[in-house]
Amino acid sequence: MAKSLSYADAGVDIDKANRLVDRIKTIVKSTPRQGVIGGIGGFGGLFSLNTEQYERPVLVSSTDGVGTKLRVAIMMDKHDTIGIDLVAMSVNDILVQGAKPLFFLDYLSMGKLNENTAADIIEGVAEGCRQANCALIGGETAEMPGMYEDGDYDLAGFAVGIADNFKIVDGSDVGQGNVLLGIASTGLHSNGYSLARKVFFDHLDLKVDSYVEDLGMTVGEAMLEPTKIYAEIVRNLIRDIHVNGMAHITGGGIIDNLPRTIPQSCKAIIREGSWEYPAIFPFMKKAGDIDEMEMMRTFNNGIGLVAVIPEPQVQEALELMQAMGEKAYVIGEIAARGENDDRIEWK
Repeated sequence: MAKSLSYADAGVDIDKANRLVDRIKTIVKSTPRQGVIGGIGGFGGLFSLNTEQYERPVLVSSTDGVGTKLRVAIMMDKHDTIGIDLVAMSVNDILVQGAKPLFFLDYLSMGKLNENTAADIIEGVAEGCRQANCALIGGETAEMPGMYEDGDYDLAGFAVGIADNFKIVDGSDVGQGNVLLGIASTGLHSNGYSLARKVFFDHLDLKVDSYVEDLGMTVGEAMLEPTKIYAEIVRNLIRDIHVNGMAHITGGGIIDNLPRTIPQSCKAIIREGSWEYPAIFPFMKKAGDIDEMEMMRTFNNGIGLVAVIPEPQVQEALELMQAMGEKAYVIGEIAARGENDDRIEWK
């Protein structure tokens, strides 16, 4: 008589998944936040919303992934920081609308569940939540044999925050004479990795453990530098400075993201050379013979967030960033836009 088949025979180990959940419960406890009800393990994460300090509370949400930066983590077999990137990509999007992050959920799918790899990934997610001051209240880990090669996985994240309707930063107050304050990135963040991998691994034929003198580190170390989470920076900025608009500089770079917070009647004038480029960007540009505008619409090029502020508050904002140990630069200004003008002018 033929052997009775089980889910494990099909490649899905429920017992292993249950053991991972027990490990995750401990990790989740490291991201406490007022409002969280219970722990993980239910059908949904519970969060009690306190709206007393908001006149007209609005929930702000975002979802994103990490893109092909995952491939670098897999190549290096280093998985404890990619979760920070996951949190950053969603949280930074809601921060620039003036929202305070409340909670986060993640989705992790693997061809074959590796408990240690999964635990490292979730620990990175928890660290991202700690940096964003939000709670990790749930998620999903899926074992999907036949969908991924051994060792491969994918990630998605979901952030929810809160803002007062009257204080949402939507760019409607942006006007002529406002100044563009660029706040430094930590490197590539989590965008443009298909091009970056082509430069390093195909064009230069380097490996993740290849040391590059110009970078002062290995290729893998430079490419796996975690995305900066701007939660504390934004909190202090909107507390002390009248911020008219903000843009998270992600995929599309300054070219595609800055216009999202500028009225159609205005244009941004960007002063080239007004900020410091992390070494990885000029290295890739030269090595891959990449056009300047192609760099600008693919990578952040050293600016991870742009705040549009009134000119009289520029010095105060710069001093605030310096006090926080952050690099910030005046990278341009807002001007009236002519009928045939582009949304961004480079000078």
